Amino acid sequence: MKKILFLTGTRADFGKIKSLITILEKQQEFEVFVFVTGMHLQEEYGYTLIEIERCNFKNIHTFVNHTHETTMDLTLAKTIEGFSSYCNTIKPDMIVVHGDRVETLAGAIVGSLNNILVAHIEGGEVSGTVDELIRHSVSKLSHIHFTSNVEAEKRLIQMGEIKESVFTIGSPDIDIMFSEQLPDLATVKEYYNIPYADFSIVMFHPVTTEINAMKQYAENFVSALLNDNHNYVVIYPNNDLGSQFILDSYGKLKNNERFKIFPSLRFEYFLTLLKNSKFIIGNSSAGIREAPYYGIPIINIGTRQQNRAIHADIINVDYSEEEIEEALSIIDTHKVQKSDCDFGQGNSAELFLKYLQKSDIWQLNHQKQFRDS
Repeated sequence: MKKILFLTGTRADFGKIKSLITILEKQQEFEVFVFVTGMHLQEEYGYTLIEIERCNFKNIHTFVNHTHETTMDLTLAKTIEGFSSYCNTIKPDMIVVHGDRVETLAGAIVGSLNNILVAHIEGGEVSGTVDELIRHSVSKLSHIHFTSNVEAEKRLIQMGEIKESVFTIGSPDIDIMFSEQLPDLATVKEYYNIPYADFSIVMFHPVTTEINAMKQYAENFVSALLNDNHNYVVIYPNNDLGSQFILDSYGKLKNNERFKIFPSLRFEYFLTLLKNSKFIIGNSSAGIREAPYYGIPIINIGTRQQNRAIHADIINVDYSEEEIEEALSIIDTHKVQKSDCDFGQGNSAELFLKYLQKSDIWQLNHQKQFRDS
């Protein structure tokens, strides 16, 4: 029996790996473990460990890693320590990490330095900010790559990864987007007490490489929303450096009936809201990945998703109040072009399982090789 250890630090990465954990839990040849840390254990961000516990996975281990938003390096160090200790206890055959968070980097470091196979979900993608540095670093520390599309696969091979280690399975959250697990809109509105007939979604995250301007960017964004007349479901940012500026600015929205503010939303419930929203505004990857699949208009602010999705029909604006207000003034008449989304067919979990059940993947050399293209 192979022991597979998943690491999750945020609501976003859990949404991506949930279907993968679920399908492996049903297989007798795999024993699955889930290491839960990061934002999941922070009350301020909704204590989303609860959502993971609702899944009834057999082996869940929690570890508090957060130091402070200004000390992401210390959070990384603390995570390495906690994750290493857990790996030493259960001795996994494979560690599965997702994306570009400091927790992801910690998992890849621990695996690679302890001769444990590391599988990286959604490597080879480009974005902006420090996230991209982390993502590519994780790729170089990983032995196996489960990519979301052919472009990402090509980038990994360009980075010297061997073709035999790269498997394109699509983006796993697409599995859930088109599953029958999504609740209906009435259920979600009642659960979260959302009174609006029409609403849009706000998700705005800090950009760590632009920290000196984040306070002003957040104030511009909130001013533009206050000058607008749409109803909004506002979801807290992630806990990266600069998040406090955004949370402080959101304080101006709290007594305004056009805004409902939440630290976090259950992933399936969030998808139902997104699917039925007028548009999404901010700089979340949800505007790049999920929204185009549902045909939802997108206003993307600033540089965080730079270079991320060439095919999606997105209104890109800078951080100025004027540009944001101008985009909001035309969004209701913006005709969404059907975007050429290339993040899979909703069968990522099946493909993931298929590859893990083949012996080839377990025979990959733990000693990384660089292949010249």
